[in-house]
Amino acid sequence: MKIDAHQHFWPYDPLEYGWINEDMGCIRRDFLPGDLAPLARAAGVAGTVAVQARQTLAETEWLLGLAEANPGLICGVVGWVPLRERGADIGTVLEAYAGRPLLKGVRHVLQAEPEAYFHDSAFNAALAALPAHGLSYDLLVVEKQLPAAVALVDRHEGLAFVLDHIAKPVVAGSPGAGWSGWLRELARRPQVCCKFSGVVTEAPGWRWTPELVRAYFEVALEAFGPERLMFGSDWPVCEVAATYAEWHGVVEICVAALTEGERAAILGGNAARFYRL
Repeated sequence: MKIDAHQHFWPYDPLEYGWINEDMGCIRRDFLPGDLAPLARAAGVAGTVAVQARQTLAETEWLLGLAEANPGLICGVVGWVPLRERGADIGTVLEAYAGRPLLKGVRHVLQAEPEAYFHDSAFNAALAALPAHGLSYDLLVVEKQLPAAVALVDRHEGLAFVLDHIAKPVVAGSPGAGWSGWLRELARRPQVCCKFSGVVTEAPGWRWTPELVRAYFEVALEAFGPERLMFGSDWPVCEVAATYAEWHGVVEICVAALTEGERAAILGGNAARFYRL
């Protein structure tokens, strides 16, 4: 069963989504389950994990509402909760979601934060509370933040992490030694998985080829192995560089030489296990 481990929905508002600049005009509109369903169906994707795009509790509630209303499409939600703001008291917030089994994990967008945020005591206290509530953490960082991400993971051996978008390296030419080395270092932590997603949008000018993408896939595969790597579309963000069908097709090419079991794991099994779908 194919699972898209990473996609977004939003009711577009230029103030709330200021990061969507003029060059990304094609995604300056609403994207809702009715838009995704035919694309996923055409690709043979049985379900998705909807990931937060706004850092508010209202976003988490909205995504959970979408998931509850679309059980044939959305299998789980990665929401946002005020981790740093509540610190060790985050359990009080999470208790409100105890009856909402579709909440599978949480994410705070660390790529926009200074390195000090990774070491913040309140943020780390909140992360330490997540496993008791059955939640994982989506780790969204950029390449230069990988050393800080490794240190963060080392402070939380009991927490399941998944690295989003292979840490967003610049996808141009051969994979750099710095990114490759730190990705392998992070992968040595067995509680970390990795999403092969958000790759084509990191190519300068959004110019990419299947061969270019495959070079980065091979590094991620070597680092995490087929048992900890998962397919994600990053739809609709991917649309600025590739359609849903194009990205899915490229990933199919990347996994073509693997065994049937390895392909099934990357294309859905690993996401189902990690997020307890």
